[in-house]
Amino acid sequence: MNAPLPAPTAEQARPAHPSFREAFLYWLKLGFISFGGPAGQIAIMHHELVEKRRWISEHRFLHALNYCMLLPGPEAQQLAIYVGWLLHRTWGGIVAGTLFVLPSLFILAALTYVYLAFGDVTVVKGIFNGIKPAVVAIVVFAAWRIGSRALKNGVLWVLAAASFIAIFALSVPFPYIILAAGLLGALGGRLMPDKFKVGGGHGSSNKQYGPALIDDDTPRIPHTRFRWTYLITLIVTSLAIWGTAMALLSQPVLRDMGEFFTKAALMTFGGAYAVLPYVYQGGVETYGWLTGPQMIDGLGLGETTPGPLIMVVSFVGFVGGWTKQIFGPDFPGLSGLAGASVAAFFTFLPSFVFILAGAPLVEATYGDLKFTAPLTGITAAVVGVILNLALFFGWHVIFPHATEAAPLSGGFEWFYALISVAAFIALWKYKQDIMKVIAACAAIGLVYTYLV
Repeated sequence: MNAPLPAPTAEQARPAHPSFREAFLYWLKLGFISFGGPAGQIAIMHHELVEKRRWISEHRFLHALNYCMLLPGPEAQQLAIYVGWLLHRTWGGIVAGTLFVLPSLFILAALTYVYLAFGDVTVVKGIFNGIKPAVVAIVVFAAWRIGSRALKNGVLWVLAAASFIAIFALSVPFPYIILAAGLLGALGGRLMPDKFKVGGGHGSSNKQYGPALIDDDTPRIPHTRFRWTYLITLIVTSLAIWGTAMALLSQPVLRDMGEFFTKAALMTFGGAYAVLPYVYQGGVETYGWLTGPQMIDGLGLGETTPGPLIMVVSFVGFVGGWTKQIFGPDFPGLSGLAGASVAAFFTFLPSFVFILAGAPLVEATYGDLKFTAPLTGITAAVVGVILNLALFFGWHVIFPHATEAAPLSGGFEWFYALISVAAFIALWKYKQDIMKVIAACAAIGLVYTYLV
């Protein structure tokens, strides 16, 4: 008589489907800890969703991410919408995307109020002085983590290196790099199909993390199938929401913000940095919502608060509402909050439409080489782009007073360089939780700011 097979261990068993409440609490937590720009945020989601909770496999995660990289808007928030939709249908995507940005909106609004009302943000600056080098470490760690898994052969390494050189040395715009990588991936999928297969295979993924709830071989989930009725209903509902919101904005300044930030949302190909010149031109020069120096200060706050960097639009909206006194001189805070809310709403609304409308079509392409090969090429290129972002952040942290003309001038901040190195070692070697690393660096930065 054969002995019964041993029960699977926790690492071998497929995780249970999370309840809506469990997913809600995770997306809420993510909204408070999503530091580090898109690279850091994607790294945090990868650690939780792929490695720790195993709600989705690495290959499915990268497949969704590559689609988000092609869209205008914040790709990390769009990725959260995508995974939330996979897990709990349309409402799951709406909740995931909303909670990804809502904490950031209120945190940045509160900091902007302090900035405008008191003009003394020494404590805040001290905390953020410690967070900035932690952000550098998070982005470097993200480049290492994604690169070690995505760059499976020499061809993909060459693509990653070429994308880094293109953006770092030649200043090629990000959308062109993504387009070129996708075209090269499509060509490579035809000429060298073995080099452009997604990842290293189902077995290697399971060996590392164990089976995922939504795994490489998981059959299509019924609600992810494309339906014309769903698409038409979604588009009509989204247009109705946008039109109703615009109709309710009877205040001229808020109406201008609604129109302006809708246009900005549709132009954010290549991330927040690509659209910042447009936001600067509109907010400072066209509408006079804020000054140039205020815009720079807002970018500093936006870089060091949770949420996507494009959330800097809520700073612009807050200062604009405050400056224009849209509710009168007695209610500056309420005016600012209204401006920030309008800016955030109209900036992020298109992201929900793009994901909820396009994700069923993207899910249908999973495993089809003619669709996945271009996305594999894009993944390789993104590794180079993330590395460039890490160098950009590191340069600003370690040489804060340097200029492009004199990139190594202004003094070397050895203390913050050491914090970055220590934070990276904590993440890479000791596998510390990202939020704990950020909190420790923030405390060190605050103490150091007051000591010097």
